[in-house]
Amino acid sequence: MLISKLERDIKRLSGYNMYKKPIKGEYLEILLRSPQTIFSTKDASLLWNENKRSIITDRLKKYVKVGKLIRVRYGLYAKDKNYNRFELATRINTPSYVSFETVLGVSGVTFQHYGNIFVASYINREIEIDGQKITFIRMKDYVLSNTIGIEHADGYGRASKERAFLDRMYVNKDYYFDNLNALDWKKVFEILPIYNNKSMEKKVKKQYDDFNNKIKEK
Repeated sequence: MLISKLERDIKRLSGYNMYKKPIKGEYLEILLRSPQTIFSTKDASLLWNENKRSIITDRLKKYVKVGKLIRVRYGLYAKDKNYNRFELATRINTPSYVSFETVLGVSGVTFQHYGNIFVASYINREIEIDGQKITFIRMKDYVLSNTIGIEHADGYGRASKERAFLDRMYVNKDYYFDNLNALDWKKVFEILPIYNNKSMEKKVKKQYDDFNNKIKEK
């Protein structure tokens, strides 16, 4: 699961002994030393080895009040305003990962620019935080929990262009893609079985056949 990997990374990269409670004065330092730019109350619980939610929330509220942290959303905090927006987008609803047009546009598979961050999640929803629109698109649990084609870096999961292509096909089988030449079709067909969708498989095969035919015509 994506969230389990994130928790492991927090423990590994923070450089703190998770079996030892911090002493007074260390709590904020531990958060700031964490590689995450966004962290939740659960992250703080892990880093501080503290299970009492009231203690965790009270301490975080204190840091926000004195300007040491920023509260970006209920239960989510940032070290400062320079937080990673992709990291935030994947921490609101978990498990989740950046995909769809956000990846396809950067990869050159689609040419239209979207200001939204598109995220694969368990819910359909659109929100706005600090002027950034985030669009959550619902995926079936068995797809969402399969990590093939998802890369982890900078505190969040991001679909490869092949996974993002298939995610979009999964929710919109008649979607138009500007540049299928950007895809590694071998990887596309390696990932395709996780969706367990015969109709989608036929559409993807047709996209591949049409793409090959166009190349032959040139």
